[in-house]
Amino acid sequence: MERKFSALFVIVAGAFVATLLVANVVAGRLVSVAGLALPGGVVVFPLTYLFGDVLTEVYGFRRSRLVIWTGFAANLMAVLVYAAVTALPAPAFWHGAAAYDAVLGVTPRVAASSMLAYFAGEFANSAVLSKMKLLTGGRWLWTRTIGSTAVGEGIDTLIFITGTFLGSVPPAVLGQMIAAQYAWKVLYEAAATPLTYAVVGWLKRVEGVDAFDHGVRYTPFSLEVD
Repeated sequence: MERKFSALFVIVAGAFVATLLVANVVAGRLVSVAGLALPGGVVVFPLTYLFGDVLTEVYGFRRSRLVIWTGFAANLMAVLVYAAVTALPAPAFWHGAAAYDAVLGVTPRVAASSMLAYFAGEFANSAVLSKMKLLTGGRWLWTRTIGSTAVGEGIDTLIFITGTFLGSVPPAVLGQMIAAQYAWKVLYEAAATPLTYAVVGWLKRVEGVDAFDHGVRYTPFSLEVD
């Protein structure tokens, strides 16, 4: 059977993947927010959860799962390309190699933590939102966008911060980093709730789609979309 993907679905999926890749590039730049030192990725990374919520709410878990896998593959390709380019010698006349490597170079530990955190967090977010939609009969969208983000971002933050910094910073500092990033990401999603409502409502009207995932198996290890 022919599978059809609308132009709007492709646009939202592309925005999800683009946001993920941009977040990983700027993650190495520290920023100060309300006196807290945070990686630059927190400015844009929570948008991946917003797009993930929109995809699951409108198109369902199975199509959201396909996009999550697409983002995973794109991120893996980016990491491998960064590693390959930074491993190649630079010509003697060019003096930007150190700065370039500092921005795009990633250690295996950071890359592994990032990929695992993304995988676990995004799938948990999508599955929780999908299940909550069934339980609420499609009402109270804000409860499932914020609730699913609280679960997904919690898993993501715990895995990434612990995997990246365990043993290199004091336990108290590690706990503060986890708490600060988690609070920022959840508050970010809560503040974006009006935008989420507007986008979801518009897409449902234009697409004529409002998926309810009855009988769906919540396994990440499938590419079935219909």
